[in-house]
Amino acid sequence: MTILTADQALAITIDAVSSVAPDVAEELPTLDRSIDFWEELQLDSMDHLNVMTALADRTGVTIEERDYASLRSLDAIASHLAAHST
Repeated sequence: MTILTADQALAITIDAVSSVAPDVAEELPTLDRSIDFWEELQLDSMDHLNVMTALADRTGVTIEERDYASLRSLDAIASHLAAHST
């Protein structure tokens, strides 16, 4: 995997969430990227786990389980991916 820009990481994040929870896909591009979208969109812990797994698979970035709690906004996830991509 190459280094991801913030925009690339955000696009991958939106795509991963959309694939796991297609019923919220239309809301993601217009959602405030700084809010806890898991709570806002009423997604559950299995959705969260599936998204984290999908992101790791798509980017090659290891996402530690201990980091899951802090990765609750689109911006937080995208920043994590961009910071940890190589």
